[in-house]
Amino acid sequence: MLGAMADVFKFSVDGEILEPGEAFLPLPDDGLLRGDGVFEVARIYGGRPFALGPHFDRMKKSAAAIGLELERGLLESDAGRLISSVEPCDCLVRIIQTRSGRRILSLEELPAHTPTITLASVRYSPTLILNGVKSLSYAANMQATRLAKEAGADEALFVRPDGVVLEPPTSSIFWATREGQLRTPALEAGVLDSITRRKIVERLEVEEGEFQFEDLLGATEAFLASTTREAHPVSRIDEYELPKVDGEQTRAAAEAFAQALAADIGD
Repeated sequence: MLGAMADVFKFSVDGEILEPGEAFLPLPDDGLLRGDGVFEVARIYGGRPFALGPHFDRMKKSAAAIGLELERGLLESDAGRLISSVEPCDCLVRIIQTRSGRRILSLEELPAHTPTITLASVRYSPTLILNGVKSLSYAANMQATRLAKEAGADEALFVRPDGVVLEPPTSSIFWATREGQLRTPALEAGVLDSITRRKIVERLEVEEGEFQFEDLLGATEAFLASTTREAHPVSRIDEYELPKVDGEQTRAAAEAFAQALAADIGD
């Protein structure tokens, strides 16, 4: 049953709009049994979705990378009908297509985030054939978050075995050097092409590259960027306390994202 997620308040399954407790996924479906499928999560502000087109563009690329024929037109129609089925609100829309061709969409409450976030590094080797793919195979991401919480942090930060910084399980990371340069891992390092990351990089001077973890541990400030977090200040990474929390670069990123949001959906 799909309605088991407590924060979901409306579903669409193959175009049929359903309440929690009414939505079921016929079996067998490799999306459930093997995590074989793709998904996107977009944010809705007052009933208006942000950057939904780029999310569908990325979903199409993810599907192509795993040989899945995406029903984009139907998914776009499903999303429009689902969003219009409720009063305008601030929420998330999750969009899934499984290997069996099931189209599953849900409207979800926004997660509650603390004002700042702490990170614990977790060694991780990217799966090369899935680099850049937003697939349903998220077990490693969820396990990393659990490991970080066991270490006393709020979230994990993936670091390659060779010491290169990647990203947290569901966001991108940016940091400022002592010289004031804003940095973020390059896509070629093995990170996801985050829509929020992209909007910030387009509007600020950001150095992209493969940076060692030690470089991050010398940062003056850092923040995470994602659909739900926007620009979320980091206060600690492992045992390293950031000298600035919600500093100039973090606020500049928040303003850059606000500009992108205004350009996409208006004030």
